[in-house]
Amino acid sequence: MSLTASGCVVVHGEREVLPSATRAEAAKALEQFTSAYNAADKAYDTSLDADHTTGALAAIDSARLKAGRANHPDGNPSHTPLELTDAEFTIPKKAGWPRWFVADAKGNKGGDTRWLLVFTRHGMEETWQAAYLTLVAPGKVPEFKTDADGWAEAVPANATDVAAPPGDLSKDYTAYLKDGGQTFADGAHTSAWRELRQKRSKRPGLVTQYIDEPLANGDYAPLALRTKDGGAAVFFSTRHYEKQTAAQGVSVPTPNEDVLALTDGEIKQSLTMEFVSNQIALDPADGPVSVLGRVQGLTSAKGE
Repeated sequence: MSLTASGCVVVHGEREVLPSATRAEAAKALEQFTSAYNAADKAYDTSLDADHTTGALAAIDSARLKAGRANHPDGNPSHTPLELTDAEFTIPKKAGWPRWFVADAKGNKGGDTRWLLVFTRHGMEETWQAAYLTLVAPGKVPEFKTDADGWAEAVPANATDVAAPPGDLSKDYTAYLKDGGQTFADGAHTSAWRELRQKRSKRPGLVTQYIDEPLANGDYAPLALRTKDGGAAVFFSTRHYEKQTAAQGVSVPTPNEDVLALTDGEIKQSLTMEFVSNQIALDPADGPVSVLGRVQGLTSAKGE
């Protein structure tokens, strides 16, 4: 009686180390996401996939659909259904919530890139939601470490056995974009992006300023998986602002209709655009972090 009354015989699911999902559940989650995503894209209706997205992907996707609806109230005239095939699932064995897994699939959009989606949920009764979406070249997809049963290993946010703790990558990345440094390896989403922004900031008659902010709490929290080489593949989010200010007598370049649909105020001398970006990075045991893929979307804008 004392054992039963004290709760010592109760099994606490949130404390058990278990696979986040079965492979069948993961496949079903990807199928349901794709169906909802296509319905929302066809109708330009955010309500149709809101239950299947969260975090950075939800912020990017809902803004895209909002702009589309503003410009095409009757739906998407160029809708082509997304098809995800050849799917592989990497499912970590872990305790506690959120549970999550990675789907790696071939898409019929984006060339030959692989679509990497991270699905999360915070309870057994919740719907699996896609929090991250990045596109990675086929030969660049990380090789994940798995045990004898094929389950992956989640890397904690405060891990110290990698070059940078996964929980710090968002602030490390925004600091790098501002000041440079040695944390990140050169590449399209690091050194090349910094160079492009520096060039754009010096156009005659137009000043462009950039502000980068970490985005790492709640549904934007980074998620990491152990790789075969002992490092980690980390999915993380950031927020970016780009402000264009025209000199007296010069006009700010006219943005496209999707930007205008998300713009509050009148564009007279300046336009400030807010973006949410999600990245996948290879965080090695030693050496610089490599950003393998990045998907960014405009979420709002303000004219002044």
